[in-house]
Amino acid sequence: MLIEINDLWKLYPMGNIEIQALKGVSLNIAEGDFVSVAGPSGSGKTTLLNIIGLIDSFDRGYLSINNLEIKNQGRQELARLRRELIGFVFQSFNLLPVLNVFENVELPLVIAKKGGSKAERRDRVNYLLEEVGLADRRNHTPAELSGGQQQRVAIARALVTSPRIVIADEPTANLDSDTGGKVLALMKAINREEKTTFIFSSHDPEIWEMAAHIVFLHDGNIKSEEKR
Repeated sequence: MLIEINDLWKLYPMGNIEIQALKGVSLNIAEGDFVSVAGPSGSGKTTLLNIIGLIDSFDRGYLSINNLEIKNQGRQELARLRRELIGFVFQSFNLLPVLNVFENVELPLVIAKKGGSKAERRDRVNYLLEEVGLADRRNHTPAELSGGQQQRVAIARALVTSPRIVIADEPTANLDSDTGGKVLALMKAINREEKTTFIFSSHDPEIWEMAAHIVFLHDGNIKSEEKR
């Protein structure tokens, strides 16, 4: 199993009280899965994705990714796992304002020392920019793009290293229905052809329809789970 979660708890201190964001969540995600984590705002979706993505810690429970128990790993090893295994699509985009579109997408390849030669990296970046409909914006900075265009850059950046896991927090929230459909079709094709595991947090019914595995969260608990 690529991702194993057992009895996972996450608490956030808020003044004199603690908010229980996750309450004993248990979940298995296989390699090549296409997972939608659904639920109302405040149900724990983003917290769960951040913990799986090794961005956030957890208070108790068990998490294993690629057969490594996460609580046993130091900060450098966690950074290596994030860099080598995981691609992220954040709600806030997190693009670097001083870099243009091409450079923002290429950056993970440079950091991870992946993608082969400079020419091979260029081809990979240009392919993804073409797929998300931004080939003609490759020299623009984030400030020169709309919110939807920045989201598409973030999606291309998440895919560029061919990660084993892509974590996407509301990836279609800033996209019109036509563009969102095309981006989802690209992700589904990569999932099918490269066996990339996708984990979405989303209110988008189109993602739910495409998902092979739906997890419904409510108040930090898994309310129901459906596999197709």
